[in-house]
Amino acid sequence: MNEIKLIKEYITLGQLLQEAGVINTGGMAKWFLSEYEVYVNGELEDRRGRKLYNKDTVIIPGVGEFVVSS
Repeated sequence: MNEIKLIKEYITLGQLLQEAGVINTGGMAKWFLSEYEVYVNGELEDRRGRKLYNKDTVIIPGVGEFVVSS
């Protein structure tokens, strides 16, 4: 499981995808979320603006698992 460190109170799903190297630019987030299944805390999520907080988990089948930490 990969760890994504928080600098602020939260990070958006689009920012996490970019920080994790899954996408190259923030503009790719909407496309990525429409083409791939992304789970936040076990629930399917397609909103790039979804706020992620400490200990939230993001699973992208075939790509990896990420945990947000402060």
